[in-house]
Amino acid sequence: MTWRKSSYSGTASDCVEVGRGVGIRDSKAPTTHLPVSDKAWSAFLAEVKAR
Repeated sequence: MTWRKSSYSGTASDCVEVGRGVGIRDSKAPTTHLPVSDKAWSAFLAEVKAR
């Protein structure tokens, strides 16, 4: 599993990371994550892009 953070984060360690098909986690606490389905993530991205 590859976790990604925003390119705007640079080398910062206090970021939100996204793992495709897995969820969202805090880079400061990488052992836990919030599960998010592909459908929910797509809906979230569509809403953000619409604004």
